[in-house]
Amino acid sequence: MTDAGVGGGRRGRSPLTLAILTAIGLALVAGFVSLGVWQLQRRAWKLDLIATVDARLRAPPVAAPPSADQSDVYRRVTAQGRFRNNRETFVQAVTERGPGYWVLTPLVGPNFTVLVNRGFVPPEKRQDHSRPEGPVRVTGLVRVTEPGGGFLRSNDPTADRWYSRDVVAIAEAKRLGPVAPYFIDADASPNPGGYPVGGLTVVAFRNSHLSYALTWFALALLTVVGLFILWRRGRE
Repeated sequence: MTDAGVGGGRRGRSPLTLAILTAIGLALVAGFVSLGVWQLQRRAWKLDLIATVDARLRAPPVAAPPSADQSDVYRRVTAQGRFRNNRETFVQAVTERGPGYWVLTPLVGPNFTVLVNRGFVPPEKRQDHSRPEGPVRVTGLVRVTEPGGGFLRSNDPTADRWYSRDVVAIAEAKRLGPVAPYFIDADASPNPGGYPVGGLTVVAFRNSHLSYALTWFALALLTVVGLFILWRRGRE
């Protein structure tokens, strides 16, 4: 006995449905491949950046310029002048030595003033650290300004609370006048009494672009396999 509601076999997808699904699949393949290629290009750019920064870190220091931009980041420089210790700024920091502050002090040179991150001090050394009075020579790395503040915390110049090394805002709050648009991270040359501790600049670049590229290419391959299965079943 045969049930009237049971069909004679499974119906395949209509040509229109196959065409639509194929178009979507091909668009996905193109998108995944494009993203994979883009990640490879990003990887090449990142490797070039790492090589450039590494060369800057190994190069002998040059005289600090009156101006600098992103292309000068991590360049080793040296500057001479006198610290205006009565205008120093404490910026909250978390380092390998624990929580504390960066000590930013304006260095007045013969031609311009530049902020120098002299290094890290723990909370108990905020007021008890060395403050050179005479002429000094500072060697360190060029760093770009950090406007605004830290994560979820904005700088409060009125209350003298700082969460980032914002050159423009600090210069304005401390009434420093014109300053270089960058700051210098001092190197690890020891200071009398041990503080501030310089040379704590973290130079690290995340480079996961190859794994991202392989992921996108794998998704493209899986989509191609899915299209093959779709067409084979659609023709049955």
